Amino acid sequence: MAPVNLGKQHPAAYKSVLELNKEVEESVAQAGLDPKLAELVKIRVSQLNGCAFCLRMHTRDALDKGESTDRLAVLAAWWESQYFTGQERAALALAEEVTHLAEPGRHEWDNGSLSDEQVSAISWLAIVMNAWNRIAVRSHYSVAP
Repeated sequence: MAPVNLGKQHPAAYKSVLELNKEVEESVAQAGLDPKLAELVKIRVSQLNGCAFCLRMHTRDALDKGESTDRLAVLAAWWESQYFTGQERAALALAEEVTHLAEPGRHEWDNGSLSDEQVSAISWLAIVMNAWNRIAVRSHYSVAP
């Protein structure tokens, strides 16, 4: 069976995810989170999910927003580098926890650098990014040079 493009088969469901994405982006901004941090979260979630389409898109978005190639190069091992702030480290750990569906609760990411509003915004960002990754991977979106 050929790949099925989920968005084309059920455009109303796809549109709902687009609307959720818009709401989450607004929540991230209202929580005072740096747009580059949002892109780092999107990229890290996409790395964990193996979504080439979203990795390419959000890496380009991050670069357009001024992210450095050095930080992008070490993002997959963020905890081992000194490139990321306490808040960024907390956000990345939280996004990984949401992506891996770990037991809910405050864990190593809870270093006090994220407000409750920011924890919620990053959690929603990881949730919606997981949805996009699954849509793109399941639909076999083309990722060619």
